[in-house]
Amino acid sequence: MSKLTHLDERGNAHMVDVGDKQVSHRVAIASGQIRMASSTLELIAGGGHKKGDVLAVARIAGIQAAKQCAHLIPLCHPLMLTSINVDFELDQQLPAVKINASCKLSGQTGVEMEALTAVAVAALTIYDMCKAVDKNMVIEAICLREKQGGNSGHYRRTDDSTG
Repeated sequence: MSKLTHLDERGNAHMVDVGDKQVSHRVAIASGQIRMASSTLELIAGGGHKKGDVLAVARIAGIQAAKQCAHLIPLCHPLMLTSINVDFELDQQLPAVKINASCKLSGQTGVEMEALTAVAVAALTIYDMCKAVDKNMVIEAICLREKQGGNSGHYRRTDDSTG
């Protein structure tokens, strides 16, 4: 196992110096979901929620969260993201809203945390907008699906991955 990069030799937390790393094109894709009652999913799908378009608000919240990641996660670097996409899939069988986010940049450090933060905040926004009609919603399975670029190369999560 690799050593933790955010700890110095004495175990103190510090921000990793990426100044000497090569600039490369980097992409990260994360996913997660929020399970809910069928009636809640129908309300979202039909656009009948009195607070407005739940998915439009959640998309904007996810994009904003990716842009603000360095303010939320203490040791993240502020990044000049070139692309952020947040998309949703309504799964009637679970029932759930599945969330996917991708972030891109050309830089010296990865964008995994930005993609993960986008998914988490989009899910929290859906919860916030729908909690009056469904307090039993569950946010789950937030994970990194894929990353490209940098020294560690290409990573793709397989269905049987545990971490």
